Amino acid sequence: MALDPRTALWTVAVSPAVIAVVPLPTALADAASRPLSLARAGLPPDMAEEVLTERGETILRLYVLPPDGAPVGVLLPLDALFEVRVQAALRLWRVLIDRRPGRDPARLSSDRIRRLILALRTLDGLDSGVSQREIGGVLFGREVSAGDWLSHDLHFRMKRLVQFARALRDGEYRRLLLHPFRGR
Repeated sequence: MALDPRTALWTVAVSPAVIAVVPLPTALADAASRPLSLARAGLPPDMAEEVLTERGETILRLYVLPPDGAPVGVLLPLDALFEVRVQAALRLWRVLIDRRPGRDPARLSSDRIRRLILALRTLDGLDSGVSQREIGGVLFGREVSAGDWLSHDLHFRMKRLVQFARALRDGEYRRLLLHPFRGR
């Protein structure tokens, strides 16, 4: 089954990196402050709902309420994800004024990606009936004898990796949607 390209794979409720763009209240739409428009980001004025837009190498995830040509602002709920929402809004603002957007708060670090790959490979090994000692030897390139295994640092490293991998399998993978926050 093919995915419909108009179907958004993220929502403002799930991803803190989604920027909620709303019409600016009249009291804040002071002509002297010259509010920025979405047209500068190359977005059509009649869009609605979820929009994924690329500007150069920058990908912005927007949730847009139809502005009807009015100046727009950004809605930032004061919740546990406020910091990420502010970073995402700053990236949009920087793109609108033709500056470098900065780091994407939704992007996983290379260390985090490596750990996730190790966790998936660990699960594959465990599901195939391979011992933690053998998996550790393959993943980290160190063979440890059965007699030394219980006191070896690789044993403790594998225990943590197995615990992380099983937690991901049991539903914790959903936390990746809230990256970089762990508290939810």
